[in-house]
Amino acid sequence: MYVYDEFDRTFLQERVAEFRDQVGRRLSGELNEEEFKPLRLMNGVYLQLHAYMLRVCIPYGTLNSTQLKALAAVARKYDRGYGHFTTRQNIQFNWIKLAELPDAMADLAAVGIHGLQTSGNCIRNTTTDPWAGAAQDEVEDPRLYAEVIRQWSTLHPEFTYLPRKFKIAITASKHDRAAVRVHDVGLRLHQRDGRTGFEVMVGGGLGRSPFIGKTIREFLPKEDLLSYLEAILRTYNLGGRRDNIYKARIKIQVHELGAEAFARKVEAEWAEIRDGALKLDEAALDAIRDRFVNPAFEALEEAPAALTTALASNADFSRWYGNSVAAHKVPGHAIVTLSLKPVGAPPGDATADQMDAIADLADEYAYGEIRVAHEQNLTFPHVRQKDLPALWAKLKAIGVATPNVALITDIISCPGLDYCSLANTRSIPIAQKITERFADDARIADIGRLHLNISGCINACGHHHVGHIGILGVEKKDEEFFQVTLGGKGNSKARIGELIGPAVPESEIVDVVERLVDTYLDLRTSPSETFIAAVQRLGVEPFKERAYASR
Repeated sequence: MYVYDEFDRTFLQERVAEFRDQVGRRLSGELNEEEFKPLRLMNGVYLQLHAYMLRVCIPYGTLNSTQLKALAAVARKYDRGYGHFTTRQNIQFNWIKLAELPDAMADLAAVGIHGLQTSGNCIRNTTTDPWAGAAQDEVEDPRLYAEVIRQWSTLHPEFTYLPRKFKIAITASKHDRAAVRVHDVGLRLHQRDGRTGFEVMVGGGLGRSPFIGKTIREFLPKEDLLSYLEAILRTYNLGGRRDNIYKARIKIQVHELGAEAFARKVEAEWAEIRDGALKLDEAALDAIRDRFVNPAFEALEEAPAALTTALASNADFSRWYGNSVAAHKVPGHAIVTLSLKPVGAPPGDATADQMDAIADLADEYAYGEIRVAHEQNLTFPHVRQKDLPALWAKLKAIGVATPNVALITDIISCPGLDYCSLANTRSIPIAQKITERFADDARIADIGRLHLNISGCINACGHHHVGHIGILGVEKKDEEFFQVTLGGKGNSKARIGELIGPAVPESEIVDVVERLVDTYLDLRTSPSETFIAAVQRLGVEPFKERAYASR
């Protein structure tokens, strides 16, 4: 965990006081909603379909137990007793009254969290691997560089009013768990000739015009990270479209210029600043690294007797272990994913009581640390293997031990028309119905790895483009219809899914999904062939034919 200093704490307190004054002027009528809008957006406050929504920043998805308890308290005191974790590793509260927003923000600021740069045309919360610092395959802990970017980008005077929002993601592992190739800038830490640096990708993004990011530099020394990012942002800021919101993202600029031409502009800008004040030396990195407090790991045996016995004697525990537990870089430890996708519930939601309980369990079993994953689940990055049976029983008791991680019911979904004024359709009820249709643990385990993503509109907050099965809500004659895409991937081999046919009404979409799954089960070469591998081998035609067979 990064420990914030006095500057950060004072800054947040001053920001809350400033926002309290802005809210007071809005409530008194001194500011109308149009005048208030840019002020609230700078603090993560949206006006949604029914109420104001507060989006809280969780920098690079890392929370301590005290912070999670503060989020639970806000949910209980100011909202309706729950929060929604998002694909940006943030949390949203959908029902806070405007008059109470400053008090909620003050409570959060007291533990070092806030809503800054979760909205508006600025550099948003940098996201990274929820397994950072624990993954066996990482080159280095990417949170250090995410924190460097946070300090550089927060209220950056040159990049506060960009042509459009800007998102950065970092991975340091061979297996990309941060979806870096569908971000405005994706960074992959790797090593070359004994040095650590970044592959730099630009122009990724989903929404109305989806693109996979293009590599513009294969290896950037880590000391040049900020100056190169500055050069990218300057190039975008100067050349980005401001006359058309649909063409304002950097992906359009990269697409229209071409990646090579865009790279040349960045390199020319970088040549002017690379040896200036933004160069990161080891002393600067060490100063930030020293503020990360890592667990004092115990020397523990691998596969202790308590774990071995539980695996042999308890089939339910064994199924959960095989699904939700991953290897850790420190012997005798494990990484545990907490599923926020129980059957019939809104994906990514957690109640205040659940958040309190998870915080307590983090203190007892996980060194007090919690991560938010972009799949809208939570992670305990550091758990002693000997504690896994006891932890599982307590996670199961609070409803966050469904063994469906990376399976068909581990659905990524936006809030949709239940909350969002931009949405065409509801997303949550579709997700709930799919989880109910595929409720049997043995069945979904047989289906195997399958990512299903749902967006309620073309803005693609549910990342439907990169779902193995993607569902997009569209309005058709004042009714809710859904398009289906197949073959998307959000990992290191990212690709955009292919639209397989016309939109179907809400009453048919779950049946279409089931027919797609049944097609895979009938045509796979063996149970070891995954859904996405079968789609790549066969193409979409066999799936399309069966999906629409009854229409």
